[in-house]
Amino acid sequence: MIKQVSLAVVAGFFAAGAAHAHATLEQSQGISGKGYKAVVRIGHGCAGKPTIKVRVKVPEGLLSAKPMPKQGWAIEKVKAPYEKSYDLYGKPVKEGVSEIVWSGGSLADDEYDEFVFRGTVAKELPLGTRIYVPIVQECTDGASQRWIEIPAAGKTSEDYENPAPYFDVIEQPRS
Repeated sequence: MIKQVSLAVVAGFFAAGAAHAHATLEQSQGISGKGYKAVVRIGHGCAGKPTIKVRVKVPEGLLSAKPMPKQGWAIEKVKAPYEKSYDLYGKPVKEGVSEIVWSGGSLADDEYDEFVFRGTVAKELPLGTRIYVPIVQECTDGASQRWIEIPAAGKTSEDYENPAPYFDVIEQPRS
């Protein structure tokens, strides 16, 4: 009986995941004042069309973002001023990369890939802050997937069809 219930739960989980697959982040937590490696996972294309561009909005409070080169893809880094000044290793920073765009490659609808960048979590952010990372996939023939919805007060990501992935700011674990 337990085995049947477990199999039913697992099957339901995978069915739900397939129906609501979306762009995700590998790490659900980032340490305040430390580096955060954002691994953006793209699990499918757009309604059968291959992905040809991935745009990532680097959120306020994730400083000094640097994309990892990806063979076959060009990288564009868009810089903009931050809403406020942050302390980064003892120096004030007022601007940085606000968007990273990978383009020129092709990711078939039935393939999976990861797009990676790193940044430093601003130590000025309160612990427990949820940082949303909006992502747009652009596909051939003008198709797209927009993982950009950020929950309003009293809502969660589960309340939205196309939620932006996120991570939570935590303190350095004690050893």
